Amino acid sequence: MDTIALITGANKGIGFQTARLLAAAGATVLVGARDRRRGLDAEESLKQAGADARFVQLDVAEEASVRRAAEWVGAEFGRLDVLVNNAGITGGASLPSQTPQDCLRTVFETNVFGVVAVTNAMLPLLRKAPAARIVNVSSGVGSLTWMLDPDSPMWRLTSVPYPASKTALNMVTLMYAKELWETAIKVNAANPGYCATDLNAHSGFLTAEQGAQVVVHLATLPPDGPTGVLWGDLWPAVDGKAEGVVPW
Repeated sequence: MDTIALITGANKGIGFQTARLLAAAGATVLVGARDRRRGLDAEESLKQAGADARFVQLDVAEEASVRRAAEWVGAEFGRLDVLVNNAGITGGASLPSQTPQDCLRTVFETNVFGVVAVTNAMLPLLRKAPAARIVNVSSGVGSLTWMLDPDSPMWRLTSVPYPASKTALNMVTLMYAKELWETAIKVNAANPGYCATDLNAHSGFLTAEQGAQVVVHLATLPPDGPTGVLWGDLWPAVDGKAEGVVPW
């Protein structure tokens, strides 16, 4: 049975590389993108590399768009095996005391509310798959443990919108994992690490492909794999391993 995988924000960066890697593993990848032209360009690029790719117009912050996407996936495939909630924005960085309310609302609309909207819309299709996987692309900046550690690389970041949205996303991940605990569906959050993408003006020291490998690991977990964890790039390395379970 072919694996049907939907990735939001898949027209570039970690989302695109996730689609590419999943396609290389044999999945049919659904390229979720808000911008039609960029989504179609990504679809064409993946197809040229031999991927089975289909563009899906999907704005995670727009209820009607999410509903239409779910209806299309249901009509075309009847189920969904993998959902990767990758679409996200930063909203820029500012001191907490200087955080504009509109900025906070906008970031949460995409990074948190959008994930809930897409997951709820796709969940009936995920339940129809033999053993679906949900991966929420989070970040190490959402770790409360790391953020308050003066020795952590996260210590220098003092901003509300993006870190708070990723901490909230981690809790969202746990709540879905608990709801689906007795099912074959696994729900986890990914910490891709500091990857060079448009999100950070390509200042990261990891590649988007390296970050995507973390996501793909969670998207292809075996039956005995974990659920309800934040997994990925580690600081500091544990027993020489650069990847593992990240502390909340």
